[in-house]
Amino acid sequence: MRTFSSQAPRTLVVAVALLCSYPLQLAAQKPGDKPKRIPKTIWNFDGGVFLETDGSLSENTCFRLAGHMVNKGFFDNLKRIDDNQGTRYLRGKEIVTEFPDHINLLFVIHDQPCASRLPDPKGRQYLTREMMSKLHLSLFWKRGVDLRPVENFKMKFFSVELIPPYATELAKELPKRFQWAYELEIPSAGVPLSDSLVLIVRRDDGQVVARVAARL
Repeated sequence: MRTFSSQAPRTLVVAVALLCSYPLQLAAQKPGDKPKRIPKTIWNFDGGVFLETDGSLSENTCFRLAGHMVNKGFFDNLKRIDDNQGTRYLRGKEIVTEFPDHINLLFVIHDQPCASRLPDPKGRQYLTREMMSKLHLSLFWKRGVDLRPVENFKMKFFSVELIPPYATELAKELPKRFQWAYELEIPSAGVPLSDSLVLIVRRDDGQVVARVAARL
């Protein structure tokens, strides 16, 4: 597990979602019944695999995590096909079964209005550097219900940018808002394309504040 901090590139601050719908398995058939035909579906992964989710630190502090999983050239023309033959990944006529040696995960985190409609006397609270420094990110490869921790991933890029308000004349009176951006290099040699990459964000007390998966 890595700890995120907005004050040093060596530590990570926590950091949403392409959730592919898998076709249902064929129901049990009576003897002699013809197997039901599964409609053919094709997913195109040009540009990478996108993810997005909303998280919350409290009832009045919420955020959006959005990003994508990329690798130069690997996802170009890569398609997933689901039909009666099962699931397979193709690039042209080539069958692809595993990720490359490394993939890059790029994502940003910024404030998002909370979904709760209940009035809060405290009002909305925006993310701060201190809040982000206390969050922790864990990465896992998921196969079925099994989660395998991702080890030795590296920080390639990190930044914290101030988001200017629309009402620039009120900038000094409004609370400061920031956007956190990250790029991680993740070892993926030998990982089947059917595995999904899971991101879990926790507070210091271990409570999960966001979870999302990048799935092909």
